[in-house]
Amino acid sequence: MGPVWTSTDPSGTGDYPARMRWDSLFDDLEGQLEQELTAEGDELRAEEERLRIGRLALRDRICALLAARPLDPLRLRLVTGEQLSVRALTVGRDWLSGETGEGGRSGVIVPLTAVAALVLRPDVVALSLEPGQGVERALPARLGLPFVLRDLARRRVPVSIQLAAGSVEGTIDRVGRDTLDLAVHDLDLPRRSNAVRAVEVLALPAVLAVRLRG
Repeated sequence: MGPVWTSTDPSGTGDYPARMRWDSLFDDLEGQLEQELTAEGDELRAEEERLRIGRLALRDRICALLAARPLDPLRLRLVTGEQLSVRALTVGRDWLSGETGEGGRSGVIVPLTAVAALVLRPDVVALSLEPGQGVERALPARLGLPFVLRDLARRRVPVSIQLAAGSVEGTIDRVGRDTLDLAVHDLDLPRRSNAVRAVEVLALPAVLAVRLRG
């Protein structure tokens, strides 16, 4: 005769099957609650991320790329359709500066209002969405384009200013709220009265890029 299997009640109260059912029920409820809390947390984080991305501006995307890939040049499409490759060094409040041209020997300042698109490889799009505030230095981040142009005027730096209709060369004499006065002269000559052919009062919103010469 084979062995006879019997269930025992370790509590000795006679309600062991009922307690097993309650324990199983509470385990199920606990598992469901944990799943719901996890799903709720995931949904909340996803919504927060959607809101964060919804607040990103072009400048934020540029800062994120510079934080992740500081040595990679930025490919910018200007509002004219022209593409410009810039190894950005500084990002201001409404401008960026860096080096362009073969060997990175030419300095350039680009107003962010002149940028129609940031041209990205598919593998770096996610990097442009990451927080990139660490790339910012406190002072340049607060400076607007007029301040930077006034510094060029103070130092008498010869420049070539790119407009939609072409470029003009010379030295910035002064900068107003939304204009700059450019003394037009050959860049191989210093800015002297007898070398100045004209003074052009340029609207700052029309400036696409300021290339530093000399």
